[in-house]
Amino acid sequence: MEGSSDPRPPSAVRRIGLFGGSFDPVHEGHLHVARAAAQRFGLDRVVFVPAAQSPFKPDQRPAAGEHRLAMLALALAGEPAWSASSIELDRGGRSWTIDTVRALPKAIGEREDCALYLVLGSDNLPALPMWRESRALLERVQPIVIFRDGDPAAQLEPLRAAQGDELAKKVEAGYLRLPPVRVSSTAIRAALARGERDVAGVPKAVLDYICAHGLYGARP
Repeated sequence: MEGSSDPRPPSAVRRIGLFGGSFDPVHEGHLHVARAAAQRFGLDRVVFVPAAQSPFKPDQRPAAGEHRLAMLALALAGEPAWSASSIELDRGGRSWTIDTVRALPKAIGEREDCALYLVLGSDNLPALPMWRESRALLERVQPIVIFRDGDPAAQLEPLRAAQGDELAKKVEAGYLRLPPVRVSSTAIRAALARGERDVAGVPKAVLDYICAHGLYGARP
């Protein structure tokens, strides 16, 4: 991160955080997660990747990709080591994480052997063994698992049973416990649809953009 003291030599492999999601819209909770992950794991860069269509939410119809990218650009403007990538939006269709992981380094100008850190919520752990090419995915990335509540050991058991103890330990090494954040994209969209203008948890520039474009039922 800019301004920090990094003991690694210049030739060291760069650490890139991959933070995927709908970001519909991006909010302060997302930024808090990215900030905590970058600090805890010494990430050189965090790349936010909005999904074209989540394979686990086939009925969800998020705002147009161009709007979500624009809102991310506004939200990330104060963080020079953070950026957004349109890689999944450009690819279209369902967004499979393994495809993004394989294509991302070249797409963002990083070396193929860069260290990739995949940011995900602990609620994804039970279904993780069913993700496309989950073993190949976990062998390539170091997950950063955001825990807010629940029993970490219990949530890890399906993965341990499916992929074995070695990969389960790798996932466990990426646990990052964060206090609950009382903000969600679902609640924000509902508040905007009710006509509320002072919506907590949304960066002002993002809220102004939403209102200016009438997204989520917001009134200009």
